[in-house]
Amino acid sequence: MTTVVTKATGGTAKPVGVLYIEPDLQEADAGAGTALEQTGLDPAFTADLLSACLAHERCGVHLYRSVAGRTTIAELRERYEQFGVETLDHVAKLEELIVAAGGDPAYVSPSARATELAGAGLVESTYRLAGSVDQTTAELAMLEAVALAEAKDHANWELLVQLATAMAEGPVRSQLEAVGAEVLAQEEEHYGWAREARARLLFGLATAGGALPAAPDDTIDLSEMSRDELYAKARELEIEGRSQMKKDDLAAAVAEQMGAQ
Repeated sequence: MTTVVTKATGGTAKPVGVLYIEPDLQEADAGAGTALEQTGLDPAFTADLLSACLAHERCGVHLYRSVAGRTTIAELRERYEQFGVETLDHVAKLEELIVAAGGDPAYVSPSARATELAGAGLVESTYRLAGSVDQTTAELAMLEAVALAEAKDHANWELLVQLATAMAEGPVRSQLEAVGAEVLAQEEEHYGWAREARARLLFGLATAGGALPAAPDDTIDLSEMSRDELYAKARELEIEGRSQMKKDDLAAAVAEQMGAQ
C-alpha cells in the first residue's frame, strides 16, 4: 500500500501551470477509459475527486502515526492508534475502488496535490512550536489537528455516499455504496470523538488545571446529542440498521437498547 505518491513510487499527475510532468507520466483525463464513464457522473472530475479523497486519507495515516507517538495521554494514544489503523484500511478500500473502476491509485490530481499540502500543514502545526510550549498546549495542538482532519474526512465520505446514490446502476455504484456505508460509520465515530475530546480537554484546562476529564459513562442526555454522537453510540451498542436512521430514530433506538441493558 502506498501512502506517499511520488515519481519513485510510480505516481502520475495532470500537468497544470508551472508543474512539469514528464510526458510518460502525464494524465490529461484520469477518468477516460474507466468504468466511471458508465456512472452518469463527470468521469474526469470524479476521478480527480477520488484522488483527492485518497490523498486526505493517506495524510491521515501519517498524522495519526505522528500524534500517537508523541501524546502522553493514554486515552488519546489509544484512540489515535485505533483510528490510525482504521484510516489505513480506508486508504486500502479507496485504492481498491479506484482499481476496480479501471483507474490508477498512483494518479495524483491537482486537488489531491492541494490536499497533500493542507495535510502536511496539519502535521507541521503539531511540530511547529515543539520545545517552546508546554506539553498541555502541545496535546491540544495535536488534538485540534486530528479534529480538523476528521471534519474533512467525514465530509468527504458523506459526499461519496451521496454520489453513489446519483450513479447509474453498476459495479462502481455497488462497491461505493458498500464501502461508503462501512467507512462513513467509522468516520462518524472518529469525528464525534475528536470534537468531544477537544471540548473535554479545553474544559479541563479552564476548570481543572489541565486534566482531560473522563468521558461521561453514566447519565446521558440523548436530547443534547448530535446525530453523529447518537450514531457513534448506536454503533457501540451494535444497533442494526443505524446507517439508515434519522436523528430521532437513532435516539429512540439507543434509548431502547440502553434500557434493555
